[in-house]
Amino acid sequence: MRITEPNFDPVARSYRWIEYLALGTALENCRNHFLPLLRDRHHALVLGDGDGRFTCKLLAANPNIAINAVDISAAMLELLRKRCEATAPHSSTRLRTHRANALTLPLGVSANRYDLVVTHFFLDCLTQPELESLIVQVAPNLTPAALWLISDFRIPVGIMRLPAKLLVRTLYLGFRLLTGLRPTQLPDYVTPLRHSGLTRIAHQHRLGGILVTELWQT
Repeated sequence: MRITEPNFDPVARSYRWIEYLALGTALENCRNHFLPLLRDRHHALVLGDGDGRFTCKLLAANPNIAINAVDISAAMLELLRKRCEATAPHSSTRLRTHRANALTLPLGVSANRYDLVVTHFFLDCLTQPELESLIVQVAPNLTPAALWLISDFRIPVGIMRLPAKLLVRTLYLGFRLLTGLRPTQLPDYVTPLRHSGLTRIAHQHRLGGILVTELWQT
């Protein structure tokens, strides 16, 4: 499988403001919705958290968690580390960062299996074959009753279907121009997660169903 890597470094420092201008705090609210349910987790794999706004909150909310944060962008990881140190002092003892493509990263980055995986607005950056490959790689490294937290865009049925399609198409075009991101449509993560033995146990919709955050469990 040939992997085309986008470059998010040029938008790293402005990404937060681009997000707020486009959708306000809606994406932030999705990321944080299930945070109170993660205080009993111990070993987390966080993929593509960008500038680290969720990672730092997870470290602050759960003093017992160790996190492996993976991102393809060096600039994003630098912002993530700085934000974590500012929000959760001494977090470097519980945080390891990896500049890598999540599709090729050896999952042995942790001596322990993971009881939490986090993919906020990351799976939509993958093609369907890439997403299926990722899930196949990650699922065997999860503990019993592990959680997989997902936030993403979706195309709802009903009156919001057309606005959602237009929004998603515009976002893909914008990120292709800014970063070289190649996918052009939302992949289906539900089917491969179910095939890997995970079950959706909770979900929350926002913006008329255009945004969703979900908890899946092994």
